[in-house]
Amino acid sequence: MKRVPVLEARHIVKELGQGDAKIRALKGVSLTLFPGEFTLLMGPSGSGKTTLLSILGCILSPTSGTLTVSGECATGRSAEELADLRRRHFGFIFQAYNLFPTLNALDNVKIALDVRGFGAAERRERAEAALRDVGLSHRLNSYPGTLSGGEKQRVAIARAIASSPSIVLADEPTSALDTENGHAIMALLAKLAKDENRTILAVTHDPRTIPYANRVIEIEDGRISGQKKSAEAPHNIAEHQTGSGRVKNNQRRKRHVHA
Repeated sequence: MKRVPVLEARHIVKELGQGDAKIRALKGVSLTLFPGEFTLLMGPSGSGKTTLLSILGCILSPTSGTLTVSGECATGRSAEELADLRRRHFGFIFQAYNLFPTLNALDNVKIALDVRGFGAAERRERAEAALRDVGLSHRLNSYPGTLSGGEKQRVAIARAIASSPSIVLADEPTSALDTENGHAIMALLAKLAKDENRTILAVTHDPRTIPYANRVIEIEDGRISGQKKSAEAPHNIAEHQTGSGRVKNNQRRKRHVHA
């Protein structure tokens, strides 16, 4: 049975700046994302990976090339139409969490559902379910200032998945975390990516994240320079560190380490 992609980018070119200062950040990039996969986009600083992520997420428009999201052509759309595509198809996980400090964890997730038009009862139901999925059902009423870095990122992940988007894009999701919390977050993303209706793409420069992914796409100087399947088994890693790993999490809490 042929797999149907949820996102296809073809020959994406992006030019930035004007006149003599103009640079070509992306030079004909093509990639395809399939549901049920956790994909890493890796490359050095200045390689174009963040620009590509913004185009894939319908935040920036390419100079040329085509982007198809769940069968809908995204190229040539107005700002309002792109915003509609984002609301319907995407969840975003930001490097700096982007949580509202005056809202508790539950309300930080609910506010993302509010802008998508969900009613009050469904907002609460979905927010509670998403926080439960990321292991934070005991922290619904906690404010960002009382959460560890790993917990803040889990709230950010819950916010990204609460509306059941088909595409989740993450920008350096472990860069602000220590090693232990970083591994826990990657294991969680690998677990969430097993949903047959969802794909997750994470931009990262950290090679320690590779074992958690199904596929690694390498970008350098604005071009895809390589693509490979991970040699590890992310399914087993995810289960070990997030499923049966709940015992580990309990032990960590006893040591006052929150993932």
